[in-house]
Amino acid sequence: MDRARRWIKGALAVTAATALGVTALATTAQAADINVAKNAGFESDLSNWTCSADTGSVVGSPVHGGAKALKGTPTAQDTAQCSQAVAVKPNSTYTLSSWVQGSYVYLGASGTGTTDVSTWTPGSSGWQQLSTTFTTGASTTSVTVYTHGWYGQSAYYADDVSVLGPDGGGGGGDPVVIPAVPAGLAAGTATSSSVDLSWNPVSGATGYNVYRDGSKVASVSGASATVTGLAAATSYSFQVSATNSAGESAKSAAVTARTATSGGGGGGTVPKHAVTGYWQNFNNGATVQKLRDVPSQYDIIAVSFADATSTPGQISFTLDPAVGYASAADFKADIAAKQAAGKSVILSVGGEKGSVSVNSDASATAFADSAYSLMQQYGFDGVDIDLENGLNSTYMSKALHQLSAKAGAKLVLTMAPQTIDMQSTSGEYFKTALNVKDILTVVNMQYYNSGSMLGCDGKVYSQGSVDFLTALACIQLEGGLDPSQVGLGVPASTRGAGSGYVDPSVVNNALDCLTRGTGCGSFKPARTYPGLRGAMTWSTNWDATAGNAWSNSVGPKVHSLP
Repeated sequence: MDRARRWIKGALAVTAATALGVTALATTAQAADINVAKNAGFESDLSNWTCSADTGSVVGSPVHGGAKALKGTPTAQDTAQCSQAVAVKPNSTYTLSSWVQGSYVYLGASGTGTTDVSTWTPGSSGWQQLSTTFTTGASTTSVTVYTHGWYGQSAYYADDVSVLGPDGGGGGGDPVVIPAVPAGLAAGTATSSSVDLSWNPVSGATGYNVYRDGSKVASVSGASATVTGLAAATSYSFQVSATNSAGESAKSAAVTARTATSGGGGGGTVPKHAVTGYWQNFNNGATVQKLRDVPSQYDIIAVSFADATSTPGQISFTLDPAVGYASAADFKADIAAKQAAGKSVILSVGGEKGSVSVNSDASATAFADSAYSLMQQYGFDGVDIDLENGLNSTYMSKALHQLSAKAGAKLVLTMAPQTIDMQSTSGEYFKTALNVKDILTVVNMQYYNSGSMLGCDGKVYSQGSVDFLTALACIQLEGGLDPSQVGLGVPASTRGAGSGYVDPSVVNNALDCLTRGTGCGSFKPARTYPGLRGAMTWSTNWDATAGNAWSNSVGPKVHSLP
């Protein structure tokens, strides 16, 4: 949580001003449209493509469709851009899309003759589709489409590029055909109200329809979905179909899944408006505390942090002798005392140096099993997800639903993403939050160590202001999370973060702005959110170092919200 954020994250937000929300699929293409990109799936290696400084190659894994995909490897001086000039028709609209994987992947078009476009994703450990549209100028017959990563970042992958629109006369374009029927449909974790589904990606598909007992209940862009709103202890039949502009495939073979008899609920003991504080299981110069020393203003106390083990996905926990507990039993007694006072104590997973990786069914199960074991051993009420080095939404969602099924309705589940993780619903963190909405207690985004970021109005705001808090919270509030699942995460003192500290009065003004429509800066949300959960701080220890000024001010404000 106390992080020195790389400069790139603030810079990326500014360049992404046109990218917010563009990951939704574009309007349906006309019947005569074709994919004017050549070698769009890289099955002919890099034919028709040009990659800067020999940074591009073709690999056999991972692939989205077919047998090959593009791999771009950025360097400190090069973004590994791979591009192709495609023949287009003047005064025409094209939909540019590609399936991508990796950190900071960009997709764009230049030389359009009108407004050049680009979109990007902050990162994904699985395939996700980027999509945008452009219109050609009156005399434009060629446009350059490109994909690239970012300086010094890890390799990215791209596959199944599509530039869908009128034939520009270049030849070699691929006509759009109805995709094949999805195979491999399987049911994963089932809670009392939801079922996880996954299937094999279909080449040429731009989306998938999910059917429950013969009726369509969802449309998604990737090869997985969580069907929610189900009745407990009930069997359902599921099918999926693949779609693109040419039409919809037949439905897949059906799979049956039964919901659990209990589980989920999103933290039944947490008050309507709550203050979350991270408690440091280490000494970094802040006041060393025992849990009993944490002020009563804190409703959720996140013990920081769990440790990774040699088994992927598995976590453990060890008390640091520096915090002064004589025994584990003494620590457990403090947890029980807080719970008796109506507080929740949870275990935070991640942090700046956290290396827990959940990217497969096996690691998802290992996470759920080990987290539940620690809950039983110490009495934790739940977990906090603070993975700052990336996460896989598909498997983390499965892991958390498995944990919910074990822990039951009173599981407290919180998340603490960085600002860049919640800029778009296509981000892995945002997708995870939406996937586990049925069991999620609150997302306390870290509004610090950030630099400038986009607000929900598409404008760029600088950290350290009321507008930064309210305009960025608006993205989550209008992006699918319930107001009760949104909190404002800030440092407790100037020493609690590298940048982004705001006075408690600024936090209180932001809370008033979002819940009552008063105290706003230049940004004022179109509506109020009186159910907003509250606020979070890093950390209770830094708060104590500053005389508990943060909790003494923000705590009463949160608890007096409407």
